[in-house]
Amino acid sequence: MTTLFTNARLIDPETGTDAPGWLLVENDMIAASGSGDAPDAFETVDCHGKCLAPGIVDIGVKVCEPGERHKESYKTAGLAAAAGGVTTIVTRPDTLPATDTPEALEFVERRANQAAPVNVLPMAALTKARAGKEMTEFGFLMDAGAIAFTDCDHVVTNTKVLSRAMTYARSLGALVIAHPQEPVLSAGTAATSGKFAGLRGLPAVSPMAERMGLDRDIALVEMTGVKYHADQITTARALPALERAKKNGFDITAGTSIHHLTLNELDVADYRTFFKIKPPLRSEDDRLAVIDAVKTGLIDTISSMHTPQDEESKRLPFEEAASGAVALETLLPAAMRLYHGGYLTLPELWRAMALNPANRLGLASGRIAHGAPADLVLFDPDAPFVLDRFKLLSKSKNTPFDGQRMQGKVLATYVRGKPVYRRD
Repeated sequence: MTTLFTNARLIDPETGTDAPGWLLVENDMIAASGSGDAPDAFETVDCHGKCLAPGIVDIGVKVCEPGERHKESYKTAGLAAAAGGVTTIVTRPDTLPATDTPEALEFVERRANQAAPVNVLPMAALTKARAGKEMTEFGFLMDAGAIAFTDCDHVVTNTKVLSRAMTYARSLGALVIAHPQEPVLSAGTAATSGKFAGLRGLPAVSPMAERMGLDRDIALVEMTGVKYHADQITTARALPALERAKKNGFDITAGTSIHHLTLNELDVADYRTFFKIKPPLRSEDDRLAVIDAVKTGLIDTISSMHTPQDEESKRLPFEEAASGAVALETLLPAAMRLYHGGYLTLPELWRAMALNPANRLGLASGRIAHGAPADLVLFDPDAPFVLDRFKLLSKSKNTPFDGQRMQGKVLATYVRGKPVYRRD
């Protein structure tokens, strides 16, 4: 079986090109691409000049099985991912109970294979029950399929426990993903400190809390030599430390979320809880600095940080409301704001959303090169629409983009050459 995608606008994050061409898929893999005469194929897909890019690799997706299936299941998360052009979701272990045993990982893989039409790669907890007291059995968890280890937003406060976990992870070649934040300063806060938080009377945290958390982690990376990824860098204050760590040759990468690239602290406005995320939205200066860090490659990855919350946990006073937003379906159109605003090109966006995440996790996807899996997204970057949260395929509807004018529609998503989503 061969499939030829013709009349496509190929987005190649490896070469940094955005040009018309064709792409040939054979036996679920990318066989060739070019811009001249196209070869014959069993099936031909006319892309009508729309963009064809590698499928998005999204690190840090919360799927609420087990424990909170009413918020999100593997079926609904997989359908939402496919509708959003996400072909690989890397799931967080902050479930109830935490994904901290081989048995829990086997449950994740079994449910994902049964229900999700996209690739699902699970992360495991760094410490048992994400309590920060005793590290998990890394070796057994890696044998069961764990692709990385993280306690998510539960920052390990015991530095000795964290250093031992990093040392053990280094001996196994495992990747540790951490949430850089000083936990005492950030506890119980709902906004970033500044005039806006002061006027609204919101408990706030200084941007320095992120810098302090990152500084500690970098010191431990230097001490242990572990492979390390900071899940979200959201402030300008943290960027010089990250740059120094990379220049020193440490095995360190960093990501940020699409919400911190496209929204700022003023969007909270009249205590709108759909804009309450973790870390809290930052200043406009921070947002612009983080965008520039993505452009230069200092920040490696962009992710959705998809965090479903039900209506009951969001319809509360701002301080009491749960943090998080769904974003699997809004990641691509939100990223188009950065493209249409002239901040980032499409190859630069796909470098951060597909190629770099795949490289960090040791995956062959995230590229349109010969021999790569045919995980692809066909999309129209210019198509306008008004987002209606009730039309999202996620079970939870907590998106900050509800009712907003957006651009960028996914037309089709392919996993190993097979269509898993087509827009009507």
